[in-house]
Amino acid sequence: METQRQKKIGGIIQQDIAEVLQRAATEGGLKGVLISVTKVSITTDLSIAKIYVSIFPPKEANALLDGIRSNKALIKHELAQRTKNQLRRVPELHFYLDDSLDYIEKIEESLKGEENPIEKRDLLDKRKKS
Repeated sequence: METQRQKKIGGIIQQDIAEVLQRAATEGGLKGVLISVTKVSITTDLSIAKIYVSIFPPKEANALLDGIRSNKALIKHELAQRTKNQLRRVPELHFYLDDSLDYIEKIEESLKGEENPIEKRDLLDKRKKS
């Protein structure tokens, strides 16, 4: 169960990281790429932030996620500048790809199609619990 403080810090980080990533994408010349931060969860000691990003179009997702991870230090620095009046310490940032929209899309496609995923469970990929 997340505390109010974790939720508040998560909300602050979510908003600022989304702005940082989207600005970096447009300044980097990536036209038509949409990066959104879908969820931020903070550990109880406030030292690690798990950031889930959704990237559109999906075919660009893995390459962009690698780019985001390799620029983690710059992103953390930018976040520190933006939140210096709100956070004493910026948590360590861990980025993950949020594939929930793709998963939902696959379920909808399966339900519309001939095959029934409820009867044939191997039609849908197994999801890891996060």
